[in-house]
Amino acid sequence: MRGLVLGLVVAVFLAAAAGGVLALSGVIRGAPSEVSPSASARMSEAAKTGARAARREAQVRVSARRVLAAWDAARASAYSSGDARALGALYAPGSGTGAADVRLLRAYDDRGLHVEGMRMQVLAFAVRSTGPDRLVLSVTDRLVGAVAVGRGRRMVLPADRADRRRVTFVRHRGSWLVDEVR
Repeated sequence: MRGLVLGLVVAVFLAAAAGGVLALSGVIRGAPSEVSPSASARMSEAAKTGARAARREAQVRVSARRVLAAWDAARASAYSSGDARALGALYAPGSGTGAADVRLLRAYDDRGLHVEGMRMQVLAFAVRSTGPDRLVLSVTDRLVGAVAVGRGRRMVLPADRADRRRVTFVRHRGSWLVDEVR
C-alpha cells in the first residue's frame, strides 16, 4: 500500500512539473505566461532596475565592511605599539569615544604595557545609512586574542562578550574616522 501511495505522489509531481514546463515554453496556448511586448519591456526594465539596486547595495556593504576592517586593524596597530597619537588620529576631532579610547591606551602605557594580538571578531554587520561624508553601521562584535605585554609580564585579557554597537564614521580630510560609538 505504501509503495502505491508513493508511486501516485511521484506520478502527480511529474505531471505537474511537465505541465509547468509546457506552459512556460508556450506549448500550451493561452497560458498565463503569454505577456504583451509592452508589459514584457516594463517587467524587463523593472528587473534591471532591481538588479542594479541590489548590486549597488552589495557594493556599499562591501565598501563599508572594508572601512571597518581597515579601521579595526589601524586601532590594533596603535594599541600594539602603544601609540596614543596614532590612536587619537583614528577618531574625528572632539570625539568622546576617541578620548575614552586614548585614555584606556594611556592607562596600559602607564603600567608599562601594550596590547598585542587585538582583533575584533565581527558577528553581525549592517549598513544603516550612507552619504558622501558619513557612514553609520550597526555592528555586533567582540574583542578576541588580546594580550597585555610588558615588564616581563604577559597577561591574556579576559574574553570579551559580544556587543551590538552603532558606529558612526565621518570622512575627514579624505580618511574615514570614527565619530562616535554607541
